[in-house]
Amino acid sequence: MKLITTSVVRGSNQGESHGGVYLIDLEDRQVTQALDWNRADIEWHGRGWDRGLRGIAFHKDRVYIAASDELFAYTPDFERIGSWRNRYLKHCHEICVYEENLFMASTGYDSILAFDLGKEEFHWAMQVKTEDFAFQGSTYDPRGESGPLMLNKLHINNVECSRHGMYISGLKTGGMLHFNGKTVLMSVELPPGSHNAQPFRDGVLFNDSQADALRYSGRTTDAEDRAFRVPKYDPRELQHVSTDASGVARAGFARGLCVLSDHVVAGGSSPSTVSVYDLAANERLLSVSLTRDVRNAIHGLEVWPFD
Repeated sequence: MKLITTSVVRGSNQGESHGGVYLIDLEDRQVTQALDWNRADIEWHGRGWDRGLRGIAFHKDRVYIAASDELFAYTPDFERIGSWRNRYLKHCHEICVYEENLFMASTGYDSILAFDLGKEEFHWAMQVKTEDFAFQGSTYDPRGESGPLMLNKLHINNVECSRHGMYISGLKTGGMLHFNGKTVLMSVELPPGSHNAQPFRDGVLFNDSQADALRYSGRTTDAEDRAFRVPKYDPRELQHVSTDASGVARAGFARGLCVLSDHVVAGGSSPSTVSVYDLAANERLLSVSLTRDVRNAIHGLEVWPFD
């Protein structure tokens, strides 16, 4: 089995690599870099923002990868075959495909954008906001000019879709929200700063980033609740430990998550490391490290479907 991951390098200088795309062979624990993200037109405002590639999704024979304000399409051999921008796509994080649409978490606009994979255009968007202590979803046309202001109040960073609805989470949502097509309600409360929250079995799977852990919590019993600490390294083995004063570039930051089976999952951490966990056995099976540079962090993580 292979995994695909994107990495983001915090604190890189202009002209240096800001991360890339990697294929990880879990059987022989070998890593192959597929793309090096060293574009010259990266925006330099703020804490990382546009630097690095983010979410990953697949549809038919295409690989879709998000940057901050652009969606890219590649062949399985990573030949670029298309890219699309939208005025309401900014600081994008995770993405997902459901049926014939690709959904993107537009953090800057507190929105979820939908991209029609057949027509290759953005055609639907929803801003999530709070009013009178309740969540509301306000839809708008991303092709027009009547969308929201870029406020980034909820820091929405993840979206998952299934026949049960759309699940949305962010650093300031307080948990994983559920959109049933009409209303947005709190599905489950989560610790502050969580990433990659998604329904799994009868509960929720997520990265508890502030606690440097991957967690699973069930609805019916705590007998199978799990909390896996991400790998820790001797500080003497790490590079650029004190480079980023913002505190984001630190060892142990848990982000990136995908499901391998009904009891095995994979999660990412910094410096860029991917670990595989067995929930049933309550153990970490293996870890593969891409680097010891603490600025380099896993972002997107998915099962590679093509070979």
